[in-house]
Amino acid sequence: MTAHNEPTPRPPHQVLDGTDIARVITRIAHEIVERAKGAEDVVLLGIHTRGVHLARRLHARLAQITGREIPLGTLDITMYRDDLRLKPARALEHTEIPPGGIDGKLVVLVDDVLFSGRTIRAALDALNDIGRPRAVQLAVLVDRGHRELPIRADYVGKNLPTSLREAVQVRLSDSDGVDAVLVGDRDFTARSSQAMAAKPTEPHLPE
Repeated sequence: MTAHNEPTPRPPHQVLDGTDIARVITRIAHEIVERAKGAEDVVLLGIHTRGVHLARRLHARLAQITGREIPLGTLDITMYRDDLRLKPARALEHTEIPPGGIDGKLVVLVDDVLFSGRTIRAALDALNDIGRPRAVQLAVLVDRGHRELPIRADYVGKNLPTSLREAVQVRLSDSDGVDAVLVGDRDFTARSSQAMAAKPTEPHLPE
């Protein structure tokens, strides 16, 4: 136990590796094809940042399964977030809508972690300014619970029950050099970062 009877923060432990993530992407792709009856009018939109990487992988698997190129785009929700006043300013990302647009299409939003639901609410607001899809679905790699809004995912790679004191870290080779999902105490990252500043040669997170 630490001072003030606080438990020692647990370091992150891995719950999904690269093979698991690849398997999840394949399963979700098959589920989309089944539910969308061939995915003929599906448009994939990845939510920045890791949602974009996952959407690209999902796009590749759908192309293998269906033999067609599924329209793929990206969605920046920065200006639609309800915490803009509470957090430091973020750099705007690029929203890219496929040439055919989203009107009348089945839009599948892709993100890495579903938590409070506020990111998805912002994504829905952003979509409303772009067009009018016939339906919107959500695919996520991890659903960790603790919803604050009535939002749920249609496609879930892994349901991961967590406590609010825990943090879920998604690492993808596209941006992080490795594919993994880690769960550990939220305080561990902050304390480890402080230790890194004091001893920069010591890694703060296990690989």
